[in-house]
Parts: sequence; structure tokens; C-alpha cells
Amino acid sequence: MIKPNLFFPTPVWALQMDNYKNINEEMYTYIKELQNKDQIGISKSNLKGWHSKDFNLNEKQPQDFISFIYSSIEQVMHDMNWDKLKQITKINNMWAIINTGGSANLRHQHGNSTISGAYYIRAPENAGDIIFYDPRPAPIYSHPNALSPNSLNAQVNGISPKEGALILFPSYLDHSVNENKSNEERIVISFNIRVQTKQS
Repeated sequence: MIKPNLFFPTPVWALQMDNYKNINEEMYTYIKELQNKDQIGISKSNLKGWHSKDFNLNEKQPQDFISFIYSSIEQVMHDMNWDKLKQITKINNMWAIINTGGSANLRHQHGNSTISGAYYIRAPENAGDIIFYDPRPAPIYSHPNALSPNSLNAQVNGISPKEGALILFPSYLDHSVNENKSNEERIVISFNIRVQTKQS
């Protein structure tokens, strides 16, 4: 049996965090307070949903959240074999999106960053999968019909949100969010990480 070499894979990490309920409740309260102060929010990829301004990363709640996910970010550095002696990870920005029924997010990517993430505070059934798109240009020109999708032929892949789940992916990777078909809020914290050279 011939096993193909995967020369240019695109990694997407999906982790179910342990002991997430306390941090979820802390961040839920924090996000809802932001929404109460600014009910309009900002418009980016969101369709109908509420998109917060960037968090103040010096505040206690974002600091607590960063501490909670930090070991997972370190795992990405390890998996990618990036030099941790000469480089550091820095979270550039972080924000929240609340998608109510009928809300979605258009296809987009996150520029000027290395790794981006999504963490789910609330994730009811049918609240909208996050969808990732094949970043390679070549399949656009020739893509034979497949009997069923697999890891070699799929041009689109999706992950269903779950409370306490963390998804990390290359910032260049196009993604969107399907419509929330539930009557409950889908609440996600999104963020961007830059891997940069340490200052000497």
C-alpha cells in the first residue's frame, strides 16, 4: 500500500480544555459588560452579530484567560518546532463575537499575525460551525470530483463549536462561520498571536 507524503500540511489544532467552567463564567460576565457599554460594537466579518472592540489586555479577566490558554500556545510552538530561545509569542489583540439567531461571519483571514485562535464561551447546538478553506491556489484550477471528502481531497473543512474548546490555526487560513440556527447566543473569544524575535 502506498502512503503519500504530506509535504505542505495546514495544521489546525482543536483542543477541549479541562476545568473551563470558571473561566467561561468569568469571561461571559466580562463580555456582557462590554456589550452593555457598547451595544453597537464594530463591523468586520460579522453579519448581524455583535463584534466587540479589542479587549484591554492589561485587565484582570483577559490576563486570567491568557494564563488559561498559554500552555496550548506553547504546544503550538513545540509542534511547529519554532525556536523558543530566540523567539517569543505575543498576543496582538483579542475580542469577542456574539452571534444570535441568524448571525454569521463572512470568509476572511487575519493579517499581520502568525497564529489565530477561537475559544468558545457559549456554544449551543446548531450555533454555526467554523469553516476553513484550502489555502493552496492549485486546486482552484483543477479539482476532480471525489466520491466523498477526505484529508487529501477536501477543499473545505469545518469544526462544530463546543464550550471550553480552543481552536488554533495559521492566521493566513481563510475561514468563516456558518449561520447560528439556534435561539441562543454563540459567544467566542478570538485572538491573534505573533511569533517575533526576542529583543536583545
